[in-house]
Amino acid sequence: MTAVLILAAIQGLVGAFDLAFHHEFTERLTWKTGTGRELGLHAARNALYAVIFLVLAWAEPHGWWVAVFVAVLAAEVAITLADFIVEDRTRLLPESERIIHTLLAVSYGAFLALLTPHLVAWASEPGGLVLVERGLWSVLFTVFALGVGLWALRDAARARAVASPALPAGPLVTPFLPSPMRVLVTGGTGFIGRRLVAALVGAGHHVTVLTRDPRKARDLAMPVTVATAMGSIPADTIFDAVVNLAGASVAGGRWSARRKDLLRTSRIDTTRDLIHLMGRLETRPRVLVSASATGFYGTDNDDLVSEESPHAAGFAHDLCAAREAEARKACRFGVRVVELRFGLVLAAHGGPLGAMMPAFEFGLGARLGCGRQWMPWLHLDDAVRMIAFAIAREDLRGPFNAVAPQPVRNADFSVALAAALHRPCLFTLPAPLIHGLLGEMGQELLLASRRAVPMRMQQAGFEFLAPTLEQALERSLTRSPQDAPACSVDALPGVHAIR
Repeated sequence: MTAVLILAAIQGLVGAFDLAFHHEFTERLTWKTGTGRELGLHAARNALYAVIFLVLAWAEPHGWWVAVFVAVLAAEVAITLADFIVEDRTRLLPESERIIHTLLAVSYGAFLALLTPHLVAWASEPGGLVLVERGLWSVLFTVFALGVGLWALRDAARARAVASPALPAGPLVTPFLPSPMRVLVTGGTGFIGRRLVAALVGAGHHVTVLTRDPRKARDLAMPVTVATAMGSIPADTIFDAVVNLAGASVAGGRWSARRKDLLRTSRIDTTRDLIHLMGRLETRPRVLVSASATGFYGTDNDDLVSEESPHAAGFAHDLCAAREAEARKACRFGVRVVELRFGLVLAAHGGPLGAMMPAFEFGLGARLGCGRQWMPWLHLDDAVRMIAFAIAREDLRGPFNAVAPQPVRNADFSVALAAALHRPCLFTLPAPLIHGLLGEMGQELLLASRRAVPMRMQQAGFEFLAPTLEQALERSLTRSPQDAPACSVDALPGVHAIR
């Protein structure tokens, strides 16, 4: 029986990692519209695991109770198979999640094989549940049962919440772009890009998404054209506007030399290639909207930061400045260039807020360092509207702070997020710990203070859907701002497309 218990413990530990790391932290399934069916299956499976772990902890099923226990074990297999089908149809699983699922399937198969002789022996006994005490195993499996049982309740509750229809995306851009346009979007499979593509498609625009991995475009709002290389776009293709959002996440890991090279390449080289494409096109786009960041500016003071504020030396500034310099080269082709310097873009299903929320949801939210650093932020829907506004307004050129009008200090942000989730905010992550774990990235992203305001956007007359943090959190937490795929993908001649 010891081997059976060891395999069950492995199943519990690996499963807990999959739930926490993939379902909660990276994939954000509990906040994504369209994952209701998957979460419902997860809730049912977790409830079954709670029963399995309790039986392993304290009981032996004898007689006809063996048939009941076998039915529970078989139901887990059926639900897992159904989950595989649903996952494959609704989202692109990361490679790490596929590996974990394979390991769990093999482990569960071995667990059943070793458990079968015991079940056969127990079936010959008089019917009943015989209480047993397995020492530390009983304690461990009781903890597993409680944990997976609570997770079943959470998944069931969130499955109901995300079953509500997503907020429609088209109305975000229609007031600014009422007539159909042809728009090329780089980074269209990213956090901001997906919502932008959904909004443009929903408003009737023809969208081409440039991505090196066409699998990531599978669940975009449809119809779109998908290009896998700029060289595959014919010279006679016409784009009215180009939106450049491409770039690896600056928060994707400690800024090692290799990571910095990736960040530069994904931003600067992509922008340079985009300018070469514009030079090759027979008809040039009218406008290029290129993403930058408030990391362009200096840090660690309480002064308001406008587009005219000075910058400070640092990797984040150098990265932003280099990308903006490449984007401005489109001016030589008569293309109007707008650089949007984004702050933290907020939505519950991803981005910085999505990364923060699991800790806050489980009551482990914390302020960062002293908590006095200013955090410029912007709701995702306002980010999409600002891009459309920049496309539409022919008088807009140069840099614009893509932030809400009311930046907040980190301590206030943490308290507001905890309150919105009805949780306490009791902890502090000391600055030395952040420095030690994340180094330069921790200093420039988490501890830096930039009190950036959207001075030029407000002067141009842009109006925010969520001008306050409370409004942004309410909009983020009440309904997910995602759109599901709609139909098919169109193709340009010579351009790779997914159907």
